[in-house]
Amino acid sequence: MRDDLGIDVDVPERVDRIVSLVPSLTESVASTGKLVGATDWCTHPEDLDVTRVKGTKNPDVAKIVALKPDVVLANFEENREPDLQALRDQGIAVWVTRIRTVEEAFESLGRMFEQACRTPKPSWLGEAERVWGDLPQAGRRRTAVIPIWRRPWMVVGSGTFTGDVLRRLGIDNLYEGHEERYPKVPVDELVGRGPDLVILPDEPYMFTAEDGPECFPGQQVVLVSGRYLTWYGPSLVEAPAALAID
Repeated sequence: MRDDLGIDVDVPERVDRIVSLVPSLTESVASTGKLVGATDWCTHPEDLDVTRVKGTKNPDVAKIVALKPDVVLANFEENREPDLQALRDQGIAVWVTRIRTVEEAFESLGRMFEQACRTPKPSWLGEAERVWGDLPQAGRRRTAVIPIWRRPWMVVGSGTFTGDVLRRLGIDNLYEGHEERYPKVPVDELVGRGPDLVILPDEPYMFTAEDGPECFPGQQVVLVSGRYLTWYGPSLVEAPAALAID
C-alpha cells in the first residue's frame, strides 16, 4: 500500500498499536482504542490518556520505538522528514497524509482508516461528507486575510486546507495567489489590502481579544477556533456552523 506521498508502507495485516504525530489525526483515531502514543500538542479528545512523545517537530523517536507501534501516523506539513525516516529505519511503518482541501481530507482519512489503521471508516466521517456536501451556495463572497503568527506576521497563503475551508464558506483568501504557503507579510500591508474580514485563529499563534485585533483598527476582526479552521477530523462535522461569520 502507498500513503498520500506515494511511498510504499508495509502495514501489518493486523494493527493494534498506533502512534499519532498530528493532533487532528490523534482526535480522528482515538475512538478506535488502538492509540498508544501522541504528541504533547494533541489536545483532543480532552480525556486522552496515552503516552506523550514530545512535539510534532521534535518527536522522541526512542520513546516511539519503545511503544512498539504497528503504524505511526504523520503529515507532510506538520512533521519533519528526518524524524519520519528515523522511524522507518527502525522498521516502523510510517503513514504520511497530505491534505490541502476538504475533499482530500475525506479521501485521505478514508484510506488512512481502512489501509493504515485496518479499521472501518467511522460514522463521523460520513456525516462530515454529508454536512459539507449539503452546504448552501454562498451568497455574496467576502475577502479575508488570515494571520497565523505575529513577530513576524505570517498569513495563510496558497494551497492550504484552511484556504479551501473558507472558500467553501464564501470567503476568499487574499493571499491564495502567493507563491508561498505561509508568507511573512508586514501588518501594514495586510491592513492596506482592505480585506472584508481579518480572521484570527487561536493556533498556532493564540490570538485573543487583547492580542491581535488592535492591529486592525476599523476592520471586521473575527476570532475563531483554529481546530475548526485547520483540523481534519471529527471537527469537520461542526466546522461549517462554527465558522459561520455574519
